[in-house]
Parts: sequence; C-alpha cells; structure tokens
Amino acid sequence: MSRQVASWTPWLLSPQLPWLTWVGLRCQRCLCLHIPLARHLSRPPSLVPVYPSGYPIVRPSVFSSTQSFTCLGTLGPREAPRGFDYYFGIPYSHDMGCTDTPGYNHPPCPACPRGGRPSRNPEKDCHSDVALPLYENLSIVEQPVNLSGLAQKYAEKATQFIQRASASGRPFLLYVGLAHMHVPLSRTLLSAEPGGRRPYSAALREMDSLVGQIKDKVDLTAKNNTFLWFTGDNGPWAQKCELAGSMGPFTGSWQTRQGGSPAKQTTWEGGHRVPALAYWPGRVPVNVTSTALLSVLDIFPTVVALAGASLPQGRHFDGLDASEVLFGRAQAGHRVLFHPNSGAAGEDGALQTVRVERYKAFFVTGGARACDGSVGPERHHEPPLIFNLDDDVAEAAPLDRGSAEYQRVLPEVRAALSEVLEDIAGDNTSRADYSQDPSVTPCCNPHQTACRCQAA
Repeated sequence: MSRQVASWTPWLLSPQLPWLTWVGLRCQRCLCLHIPLARHLSRPPSLVPVYPSGYPIVRPSVFSSTQSFTCLGTLGPREAPRGFDYYFGIPYSHDMGCTDTPGYNHPPCPACPRGGRPSRNPEKDCHSDVALPLYENLSIVEQPVNLSGLAQKYAEKATQFIQRASASGRPFLLYVGLAHMHVPLSRTLLSAEPGGRRPYSAALREMDSLVGQIKDKVDLTAKNNTFLWFTGDNGPWAQKCELAGSMGPFTGSWQTRQGGSPAKQTTWEGGHRVPALAYWPGRVPVNVTSTALLSVLDIFPTVVALAGASLPQGRHFDGLDASEVLFGRAQAGHRVLFHPNSGAAGEDGALQTVRVERYKAFFVTGGARACDGSVGPERHHEPPLIFNLDDDVAEAAPLDRGSAEYQRVLPEVRAALSEVLEDIAGDNTSRADYSQDPSVTPCCNPHQTACRCQAA
C-alpha cells in the first residue's frame, strides 16, 4: 500500500505504525523517485498504464489466474478490467476534483457548486469543478465522494476482501492507495481527537487506524503467509505549511538558502525520501533497519518474485527484486538511481539528478513553492553539484570541485548518466495518451454542473 506520507513522520502519534517498526524491517533509504516521470517502469505501456492523475500501477497479469487481485484507493477506474478483479476508490488525487467535504487546505478549496454554473475561482486550490467520483469497478457509486468517510470505507472493503480470499484458500494481492497524508485533510477528524489535535496529527492517527485494521485482519486470517509493505510516494508538500508534515533532517539546506522548498516536487532528499516498513512474521527479521538504497520501483519485481512468477522477457525494468534485503540476507540495493524533475525547476520529466551509491549529483537545482509562497530559481550546473549523503544528509554543502573526492566521483557520475540516457534512447517508451479519454473527467450526470449524482 502506498500513498503520500511525509518523509519524517512523527510516528509516536500513531500506535500501529511504530509497532510495525519494531516487529518488521525499516528501510532507511527508500526513495519514491516520482514514478510517473521516471522513464519506463516496465514496457510496453500495457503493463503500466499511467492515468491523468500521474500514478502508475503494475498490472498483475503476470501472476497465475488462480490468484485474486483487488485495488482500493487512488488509481483510475480503467485499471479494473486490466488485471484487477475488483476496484474501489477515486480515480486520482483527492484535490483533483471538488467535494462537499473539502477539508483543510492552503489556499482553501471550496465545496462543489450547486447552482447552474461553475464556481471557478482563480484563488482556489482545486483542479476542477467536476465533482470527485467514487468508483466501484467501472460504476460511479457516489459523486461527489464524501472524503470524511472514505478511510473507513477502504478499511471495510480491505478486511472483507482479505477474509474472502483467505476463506477461499486463494493467494491474493491487495493494493491500497491511501489518500493520506495528502491535502486536503478531513475536517471531521478533529471531533474525536483528545486535546484538540491539529489536522495533520488527526489525519495521521486516522491513517494509522486504517493500516491497523488491515494488519489485524491479516494476523487473524493468514499471519504467517502474508507480506505487508508500507511506504509513501513523496515527501511533505511544503506550500501547505502546517498541513504537510516535516522533512526532519532532510532539509535541503543548499536549496533553502537559494529560496523555495526542497520538499515535494523536487529531487532533494526531503522531496523523495520516504518511510518504508516491511512486515512478514517468520520471514522479515524483527526490529531491523536496512541501509540498502531502495525505491518504490522495486515493489513490482519483488512482489512478482515472491509470488513465484517471472517478469516478462525482452523488457527492461528499473526496479530490482529486493526480497534478499527484506529478509535480512543482504544489504545490496541500487548502486545507481536517477531522478527526473517532477514539477519544480527544469524541464518536466528530464533527468536532473543522479545518485551513485552515497553520492548525489545535481545538474539542475531549484525549489518548489514554499510555505511563504517563494519559489527557488532554476539553476544549471556543469560540472554538477555533488553531495556526500553519508556525511551531509541535509545537503548543505556540495563537495569542493577541486577536491580529490569530487574528481574521483565525477567520472562515475558521468558514466552512470551516459548509460541511463543510452538505455532510454534505445528502448521502447510509452506513447500512450489518455488526455482524450472520456474517463479523464468522469461524470455520472452531465446535466449537473458538478456531475452530482446523489441526493443533496
């Protein structure tokens, strides 16, 4: 399961997740890589459909037809007939359509219009006046979705699926794309919070409860034969201020001195280093922290390997089978990773940062929008800025270009970048275009301004 979780989450506010850190494995260097722009997770595109929301998910068709597959949460309804037996959720991020329960957000996102015309407001922070739909398979069951009750719906669907799959004796795969900890945060969460918790803390507690319900159901039905992998898809969204969480030590200090935010949408550590927890009693070691460099790109090949299936031949995969790391038998993760721009400075999708073991080289720098509204300027670096992350996780001071360490690392960085670019140029890349697909803006009732299909 994966969705937005801040890089440095205050676990002590939530009982379930810190418990998992003690009974499972913690990944110290897990990166999200902003997958939608990380070239070709797997090819051809039929394996990895990328929806307008920008979130790809691997198609489980490489597995046996005797297995059961369910997807809950953020994905896209067109995935339902492409391998999943069941889908329940919203088609993209929950700030990409209006609702009647918009929640906490900066700037505010007003509720869906109820009159005969759109309520377009240039000051608001919503993508569309089209109401956010809730899908069950290919049918819209609620539009606009009530965000206040969505987490509990996911918990109920997940536990029901686990119960049915376990009773049938069939192996299963459950993908849960949580809305947490993405903004907007639900306004109803605070009512049950002791001591008047802040919105972020309340949302974190709700996410923790949802994860706990899923884990408890697994423990009751198939505890020793089920692998649970929890991670996030980017660091905190700094422009949302106190609603976004904290970057902890991953402060991108070099960038903050230039201006803007080094969090979400950037290639600084605060933008893409995320928490990751692995849990499988009897298989994953207890209370262990791995220093292996891993990525969410690794989830697909790892799950395929654990299921005893094989990856399709004749295609390149950017992820690796991380099962040896997860089971505590190795510490060898990626040697090289590359990070494309995904919304901050530079060309969208262009490679701008290269990671080689503990070193990280920036060819382009720039900050995303910060809480104070500032945006860091775009700067190109040739030769690149290189940071030693083992010594400087805050990315405060790049190596001196005249130092022996810099001169030793630079050829390795250039060789890694050259190899990546050559691989991309010689490979098949997706040319899929979903922008003209009618499901891009699903509407259950086009006669209503906001596509409303439930009683007011």
